[in-house]
Amino acid sequence: MNRRGGAEFALASVSSACGTASLSRVFPGAVAASALRRVSRESGAVLLLVFALMAGLLPAMSANADEIRPALLDIKEQNTGLFSVTWKVPTRGDRVLAITPQLPQSLEMLGSPSIQDLQGARIERATYKNNADSLTGQSIVIEGLAALQTDVLLLVQFQDGTQHSAILRPAAPEFIIPRQASKLKVAADYWRMGTIHILEGVDHLLFVLALLLIVSGIGPLVKAVTAFTVAHSITLALATLDLVHVPSAPTEAIIALSILFLAAEIVHKRNGVVGITERYPWVIAFVFGLFHGLGFAGALSEIGVPQHEVPLALLTFNLGVETGQLLFIAVVLGLTALLRRLPITIPQGAWRLLPYSIGGIAAYWTIDRVMSFLPLSA
Repeated sequence: MNRRGGAEFALASVSSACGTASLSRVFPGAVAASALRRVSRESGAVLLLVFALMAGLLPAMSANADEIRPALLDIKEQNTGLFSVTWKVPTRGDRVLAITPQLPQSLEMLGSPSIQDLQGARIERATYKNNADSLTGQSIVIEGLAALQTDVLLLVQFQDGTQHSAILRPAAPEFIIPRQASKLKVAADYWRMGTIHILEGVDHLLFVLALLLIVSGIGPLVKAVTAFTVAHSITLALATLDLVHVPSAPTEAIIALSILFLAAEIVHKRNGVVGITERYPWVIAFVFGLFHGLGFAGALSEIGVPQHEVPLALLTFNLGVETGQLLFIAVVLGLTALLRRLPITIPQGAWRLLPYSIGGIAAYWTIDRVMSFLPLSA
């Protein structure tokens, strides 16, 4: 059985079992808890709605995954007037994203570029000679960017130590090389990327949603969210600073497994069984938060970090992640408070659907990600 077939079989198996008594014995019960207090039927409508919207985004996000991953253009002055240029562009199979960098007009290529095809990316390297006194005031444009959903990280480094970095987007694909670098722009760019990453990271949001379904009371909720934040901030910093090295594939599998674990805990809570997450929510949030932080670090490493602004880029990217996380929680709690005022009745079967749906998706992710790094025979 191939990897895709095995994952699809697992998802089908979990989904078909959701309504059976046998699975109910494996995962005894179903859940009903809100972030601030026990979830009423009205607040459950919001959580069901949020989950449905997230699940509905999965196909579109999967289809556009390669376009969301950013490209990299690194221009570095090796000797006076000589620049090495590295262009890393995402690929999907044999298809390379149709974007092309237009370098400053004074740059002339020496020789032919070298091309290296890696998994998920193509890297082109070349050497250029600058026929002008300076690159200051000249423009760099990414052609074709406006038609895609990706960003391009631009790094420019001169021999005298002057460095510039920028995020080129579909709405702003051009960069004019200034005389001095702007720390404010670096901070704004990485804050934006951190916010977008968490809001587009359905697995991270499902973990947070599952916590909201388990943790009752504002005190325990604040502790759990704080523990999750501290934990992923620690591993994000350690991995970005190259102090910790963990392969990305097992990390992603553990992240999926963390969601599956919380789905089972939700079911236990619904049945009146006090699970370890309900007893020690901040401990569970902290432990799994360490692995989620490694996932954030993997995304940041794909984006790239300007070496002259590593602390600033790391800090603002992490702040962006926190902004997106708090925004998601605020939306869920805000809609919950709003719909609690409405006369809405939730069918009892809907409560069974939510945790088993979360668990089914998490099971699919877990098996699919494990299969991605385990050696399997054809």
